[in-house]
Amino acid sequence: MKVDHFEQQKLLDLAAEDVALSQLAHRRRTLPEVAAVEAAEESERELSADVVRAETEVKDLTREVRRLESDVDTVRQRAARDQQRLDSGSATPKEMTNLQHEMESLARRQADLEDQQLELMERLEAAESALAAAQQGVLQAREARERAEQLRDDALADIADGTVRHESARAAVAGVISAPLLSLYDRIRAQTGGTGAAMLQARACQGCRIELNGRELAAVRNADPHEVVRCENCGRILVRTAESGL
Repeated sequence: MKVDHFEQQKLLDLAAEDVALSQLAHRRRTLPEVAAVEAAEESERELSADVVRAETEVKDLTREVRRLESDVDTVRQRAARDQQRLDSGSATPKEMTNLQHEMESLARRQADLEDQQLELMERLEAAESALAAAQQGVLQAREARERAEQLRDDALADIADGTVRHESARAAVAGVISAPLLSLYDRIRAQTGGTGAAMLQARACQGCRIELNGRELAAVRNADPHEVVRCENCGRILVRTAESGL
């Protein structure tokens, strides 16, 4: 295939746009901001689970404290009734003795319940502090996640803008390249997964970075300037310039 030498050189501009688009696509796939959002989301989920556990513990302890308060109140009321009977003087000596024994028992029971109540209230206070800390942690994690999302969105928008610019530039370059040459370039690009053409610079293909041997170099040197030549190593179109070292 023969194509004007200057038209062949436009393939380098096309290749440059393809490299830029490939880099943008790679950046989008490996964007650290995306991983940062995922990490922030996971942290927020874990802290939210901590809040649920802390809320459950606070509710359970609150319910238990109220039960003990009710038990203590019941014991106090019973002791108050016994004391009233004793104070009234209407009880028989035997009943008075029984009432006194019962009041002693009730006093021990009340003291035991109040000790349990105090312990539970201390645990409840600690649980409430843990809940407050977990809730604060969720708020901070949410803020961190929102910041990470904003950074990710900004990065994706930047990539999208760059992609539009380079796609537009590529289309402009492709528009001035003849259909047969463009078709060959695109076919090679699909095969290499990168670009379809590379500069021959200092006797080396800049696509595969391999220097041409004597036979290959002689073939390129002797080829018509308008002949489309290809690298025998990577298959790309070799674009010859003043830097080719021929």
